[in-house]
Amino acid sequence: MALSRLLPRLQSRPEPAPVDVPVEAVEEPPRLQAVPLPEPIPAPTPSPQPEPEGALMANVIVLANQKGGVAKTTTTLNLGVALRELGHRVLVIDLDPQGNLTMSQGMNPDAIERSMFDVLVHRVPISDIIKTVEVDVAVASIDLAGAELALSALIGRERALEKALVEVRDRYDYILIDTPPSLGLLTINAFVAADGVIVPVQCEYLSLRGLVQLENTLAMVRENLNPRVHVQGIVPTMYDGRTLHAREAIEILEEHFGDLIYDTRIRKTVRYAEAPVKGNSVLKYDPSGPAAQAYRDLAKEVLDGAQTRDDA
Repeated sequence: MALSRLLPRLQSRPEPAPVDVPVEAVEEPPRLQAVPLPEPIPAPTPSPQPEPEGALMANVIVLANQKGGVAKTTTTLNLGVALRELGHRVLVIDLDPQGNLTMSQGMNPDAIERSMFDVLVHRVPISDIIKTVEVDVAVASIDLAGAELALSALIGRERALEKALVEVRDRYDYILIDTPPSLGLLTINAFVAADGVIVPVQCEYLSLRGLVQLENTLAMVRENLNPRVHVQGIVPTMYDGRTLHAREAIEILEEHFGDLIYDTRIRKTVRYAEAPVKGNSVLKYDPSGPAAQAYRDLAKEVLDGAQTRDDA
């Protein structure tokens, strides 16, 4: 059939009635409910750390000179007692196998069961070998002569004394260490543990020469083991102002070391030899004499020097 004839017929047909088609109700998707987020977990509160015991740590001072007979032991004990008189807590350590400091406080080194040897080699707590006399004394015995050989096989042998002092450094204001007349392992241990070194120097030419070797050893210790250790003072001992040689020795010291030289001169007197026989310091043996006064003067100089460094 031709398209021209079919088109009128299609146009004349009535339009079909609209049919209502039921539309099923479409359920709306459920709304997302707001889910409450969990409360953030608070960061744990760090437990309070205990405050270190003792706000101040002891100033550790070594008395050293590789030459013997320059009054190291005499200075260690009497300076310690003088500081004690001024109200400071003081420990003196006998690190010399001869045990002269121990004997100077009336104790027999041969009768001591445990000493600094046991502290250094067997790690005995240093508090176990401290005896209280005029001051607290960490005692020595002849066994200490074998400490260098025993320590030589141990790792960290140069720090044995430093580790031992951790236990007691907060109990004292000053710890003074008497060393043997050498620059061996015992003295190196003392330097590693120390804040400063006081050098007793006999007013004689041969004693002055030992200062050079001591300073060289300290330089090595500063570079490798303890950067804070330094010579904080030089004490002229056995001074006899009547001799030209003694006066010249003082001049040489002042020329080369300047302000390191303490003003106090420890003069020759038999009192320093008599006091240890009684097991006393010279401050107890002859408290009003010039020998005792010399160490009281030295103690004030040491304290003044420490105060000056703290202020700086």
